[in-house]
Amino acid sequence: MTDAKKTTHFGYREVDEDQKAGMVHGVFTNVASKYDIMNDVMSMGIHRVWKDAMMDWLAPRPGQKLLDVAGGTGDVAFRFLGRAPGAHATVCDMTESMLVEGRKRAEAEQMATSLDWVVGDAMALPFEDSSFDVYTISFGIRNVTRIQDALAEAYRVLKPGGRLMVLEFSQIPNDMMQKAYDLYSFNIIPRMGQVIANDRDSYQYLVESIRRFPDQETFAGMIRSAGFDQVKYRNLTMGIAALHSGWKL
Repeated sequence: MTDAKKTTHFGYREVDEDQKAGMVHGVFTNVASKYDIMNDVMSMGIHRVWKDAMMDWLAPRPGQKLLDVAGGTGDVAFRFLGRAPGAHATVCDMTESMLVEGRKRAEAEQMATSLDWVVGDAMALPFEDSSFDVYTISFGIRNVTRIQDALAEAYRVLKPGGRLMVLEFSQIPNDMMQKAYDLYSFNIIPRMGQVIANDRDSYQYLVESIRRFPDQETFAGMIRSAGFDQVKYRNLTMGIAALHSGWKL
């Protein structure tokens, strides 16, 4: 007898666990060239405010080494380097075409000596133990096949005293407001994807993946289970997104 294959979710679909990474890779390959534009349209620019709030709480320090996983086109890395003279950032993403788009940005050229771009999997990072002062992941961890494995890898590559910070879409505590947000998300965002990126299906998946992601307290518990201490979170825009912070002590 053979063991049954493990399954996981891809949006609202159940798929074999070993298929999900390839499917997520396909989504972000398809949307890479329009990803930054779509982020602005979908959030009405608020994602920029959320990333600035992330930097405010993180308080980057000169000389720190950042690993930004699922870093895509470099938004978070650019912000980090702008606030921390002499720091270095490594942008790691499983989708090379996202990194290619990031390298085209003007900030990438200006900060080239302080930036590395690496293709890698959040669940098996290509870095040595205790290599980084800060680990960030923004709007990416919900796409990981095994979130707990990714958190364990974050803990492994951080130096003692290092900090994890996760920015991710979350759940609005008010049921009526959550329903209103869902109406917008499921009815408008896939249509925007069709018009702007000529790709409705990828944005349908992205909306569904948000609703499948654990709520704030559950995710905080997952971070603690990975070994992190002083785990806290802050809701952004009423809980549409949340910042989670933890320390490797």
